[in-house]
Amino acid sequence: MQRVILHHYPKSPFAEKIRLILGAKHLHWASVLIPSIMPKPDVVALTGGYRKTPILQIGADIYCDSALIADVLDAMSPEVPLYPAGVAAASRIVAQWADSTLFWTAIPYTLQPAGLAHMFSGDPPEAVKAFGEDRKSFRANIPRMRGPEARGALTLYLTRLEEMIGDQAYFFGAQPSIADFSIYHCLWFVARGGPMAQILEPFRRVQAWRDRMQGFGHGAFDRLDSGGALAIARASTPAPSQGVDGEVHGIAAGEKVVIAATDTGVEPVEGELYAATADRISIVREDARAGRVVVHFPRLGFELRR
Repeated sequence: MQRVILHHYPKSPFAEKIRLILGAKHLHWASVLIPSIMPKPDVVALTGGYRKTPILQIGADIYCDSALIADVLDAMSPEVPLYPAGVAAASRIVAQWADSTLFWTAIPYTLQPAGLAHMFSGDPPEAVKAFGEDRKSFRANIPRMRGPEARGALTLYLTRLEEMIGDQAYFFGAQPSIADFSIYHCLWFVARGGPMAQILEPFRRVQAWRDRMQGFGHGAFDRLDSGGALAIARASTPAPSQGVDGEVHGIAAGEKVVIAATDTGVEPVEGELYAATADRISIVREDARAGRVVVHFPRLGFELRR
């Protein structure tokens, strides 16, 4: 089995989601630490412009977006399923809500002045300013929620989650699903907000669930620098194409295309259409440093055009 390489940084919520999945599945992985803000030259060499965190690399195949990364890891290690029988569809829908609506409530709530000061304690003012400017452009099509609205909405969501989990170990029963990992990373970020984390205290069932989730840990990993990851990509051959379903876009394999996220981090990636299935779109591109790589995206949340 080829090496599983995660490109991430410690404070990234979506990276925490994937780190926890790696721990739950007992997968050994290589950790490549990347910058939290642009520029990210080694990331862009692999992705062609996609800048969100994390990305997963397996040889010359680069997987973007945590929803797709979760699918890839589940296929590699199905013994601890992220999509348990009977609740697979429902868990995906809840995960999609958590990764979007819950996430974009937790972020503005936590990054109010007191939370921001706690998270960047000890950092120079210019670093805080650079982070803010980077995220302003990254947010793209997501409007910023004001602090009072974020607090009110997050309190309501936590109340509903407390009722939803009840006496169950996880949100869909005795076993964790993708919904648990997606809800968890949002609340993990809130918990890191110093005084802002107080909002979590009344919700005892959610707290007990958070403790169970944290217990999965991050699994076994070793360190790899980004130059080593680029060398692995350059020395590898992408997996075979899964074929192109041309009914949706009417684009054939090999045509020049552009693909971009529709919510945040909307920088376009150019290449040639390599594969298009019901749930993912893949393009092939050449890079002077990474070589010939295939970059994979989930179909949901991305726009493909000639």
